[in-house]
Formats: sequence, structure tokens, C-alpha cells
Amino acid sequence: MKKLTIEDVAQKAGVSKSTVSQFLNKRFKYMSEATKKRIAEVIEELNYQPNGLARSLKQNRTHMVGIIVANIDYSLSIACIRAIENELQRNGIQVLICNADENAEKESKYIETLIARQVDGLIVFPTGNDPALYTRLIEANYPLVFMDRLVDGVTTQSLLLDNEMAVKLGIAEFVRSGHERIALLSLPLGSHGVTPRKERMSGYKKAIEEAGLTLHEEYISSVQREELAAEVDRLLGLPQPPTALLASNDIALAEILKAANRKGIVIPEELSVIGIDDAEFAHIYNPVITTIRQPAYEMGMQAAKIMLSCIEDEGPSVPITYRFPPTLQQGQSVKRKN
Repeated sequence: MKKLTIEDVAQKAGVSKSTVSQFLNKRFKYMSEATKKRIAEVIEELNYQPNGLARSLKQNRTHMVGIIVANIDYSLSIACIRAIENELQRNGIQVLICNADENAEKESKYIETLIARQVDGLIVFPTGNDPALYTRLIEANYPLVFMDRLVDGVTTQSLLLDNEMAVKLGIAEFVRSGHERIALLSLPLGSHGVTPRKERMSGYKKAIEEAGLTLHEEYISSVQREELAAEVDRLLGLPQPPTALLASNDIALAEILKAANRKGIVIPEELSVIGIDDAEFAHIYNPVITTIRQPAYEMGMQAAKIMLSCIEDEGPSVPITYRFPPTLQQGQSVKRKN
């Protein structure tokens, strides 16, 4: 049986080969709905399967995008990946997902591997702070989008939460309920200062000051995941222990809740808790935990759209940092003090 070609589709649809090619590459800007419908019907009727390899070689495109996440465990990573994959697949682009596991060297190797695979662009949750590799990509006009984090000295399309506003929402909720002794638990800032952690730390200090409260340095904790439970013990063992804990992300919140369960600490009667990142487990915990939601799915959708635009539009684009607003998701984990 003769292998069908793009010319067979064009002849039966009564259009040019270039029009069919534009349809297959989802370039509909100057194409009428009637033409799109006719080509789609012919492709279905003939059961035409485009030669993806040939298209990639001709266009110098692979129709693949690499996603490198800092840590696949974060609820943010999962929601963003789902949105990015949905949007890119809808536009005929597949994704390759790599987990750097908060390791800058691992991330660098993944970038080299994906570039060697000739992916059309990279969406990166950066772990390191060495601008050299990213700068080379930008100078080559290579499509590059940052998620959740920034890198000093690198200017590219970047999407992340308004982290200081997220902390301010949490502190304001505690203050409204009469709390004055409020602690912050965070994962380590890292040698270069991981953007969300650094910004949430500075946001905490500003929010405490703006609320007219005393800043207690001993209420600020930035430790490894396995040390968070011990930090809860330390905080609650202080002469004047905090009455409220703000978890800087979903992993910190999970460790706080596990520590509370082990030690029989009743939330919120004995300790009020708010978490940043709207993790699913916060809604099934008893009581439901008040959280500060970042619009992760929306952020992923926007990242995918920016990537598509970078791939389709040749030449450099104006780098923009997009800040997404957080929202308070009310639960029952904050006790109102008399």
C-alpha cells in the first residue's frame, strides 16, 4: 500500500501543501474555519499520520520541551507540571520531565542532556546560582522560562508567587485572631538563597514590624526537613513559646503536622498553624488547615503559553518577571485568642 503524503492530503482537500503544513503545525492565523474543517476531515478520512521525524528535521524542531524541576515532591511542582504538559500537548508538543532534587550539578547535566536531545525550549525551576549556563542559552536566543525562582544576573521570562505578600496574608490572619508570638519555619535558604525561602523570610520580618509586633530572632527557623520536628520542640520549649506557627511551604507544614500528631499537640487549641502552598493534605487534615494558596496551575499554564510564544516567534523577546497574587484559604487551624 502506497504511503500517504502531505501532497495526497492537499490534493483531496483542494488546498496547497503549505496550507496543510501550516494546519499540522497549528498555525491558523490566516486560515478560515472552513479550510481548517476541510483539512481535518480529509486527514481523518485518509487516516493520515504525519511523519514527525521528517517534520522535525525540516523545521529543525523536535516538538519537545524539557521541564527541570528543583524538587518533584513539592505540590507546586506537580500542579505546574500538569498544567504545562496539558497546554503543550494541546499544541502538539511533548514534554520531558527531569527532577534535579535540589542539586545544581544534576540540573546542569540535565540541561546539557536536553540540549543534546534538541528540545525546542526549557522550563526550569532553577536550583543553582551560576548564571553562566543560562546566559549562554539566552545569548543564543534559546527559549528559556524560569518557574518559582530567580537567578542573580540572569534576565529571562520568569514566573513566581508574590512571596512577601503570601507571608503578609498569613501574619495578618494570625494578628486578626489576637496572636502576637508568631514563628516561621522554613527549609534552609541555601548557599545562594532560594528565592521563595529568601523572600518569605524577609516578608515575615517586614510583616511582623508592620503589625507592630516584637521580632524574636529565636522564632525564625531555617533547617533541613529532618530537623523540622526538633525545631517544633525547641520553639514550644522556649520560656515564651510562640502561639502560632507559619509554615513557609508544604513540606514544612507536613513536618509540623506530623510532629503535632506524635506529641499530641492539639491544633488549634494549643497551637495555631497556617501553611504557605495549598497542599491537598491540608484539606483532609482534622481540622482543615488554613493555607495561603499560590495559583500553581495558572502559573504553569502561563509558562506553557510563554514557551509556545518563544518557540514560534524568532528573535529575542523582552524578558518579564510575572508575579502571581496569593489568596487565603480559610480553614479551622487558627484559634481566636481572648
